[in-house]
Amino acid sequence: MAQINPYLNFKGNCEEAFDFYKAVFGGEYPFVGRFKDMPPSEGMPSTSAEFGDKIMHMSLVLPDGTTLMGSDACGPMGDSTIVGNNVQLSINAESEEDADRIFNGLSAGGNVIMPMSKTFWGAYFGMFADKFGIYWMVNYDYPRD
Repeated sequence: MAQINPYLNFKGNCEEAFDFYKAVFGGEYPFVGRFKDMPPSEGMPSTSAEFGDKIMHMSLVLPDGTTLMGSDACGPMGDSTIVGNNVQLSINAESEEDADRIFNGLSAGGNVIMPMSKTFWGAYFGMFADKFGIYWMVNYDYPRD
């Protein structure tokens, strides 16, 4: 069954916020990626030195198994100044087919931000706002050897 996790966007202080959350909840960081780690890709603006050390994506696995995820929504990834855009729901699917089914179903009548595609971090991923204005991310992690 697909799992839904909260995804928070910050105005440049994601790492500080996550260090705070980790101090309160405990847990571990299985991944911390910075904008400077992103390879150039078609359709994406390049990352300036100003945003290079900002967080592209990080996750904190809490002791109960919940994963809290976040990003600095600045520079090439936009801006989270509009209340409501700073929280997204991230769905971890069981397969590419499951990811497509969920993405196509929930995005119907909405606004696709990033179509489902294979990513440099080893996942099949897409983003959209549904017809009610709720922001979603669908992810399927490919098995690692």
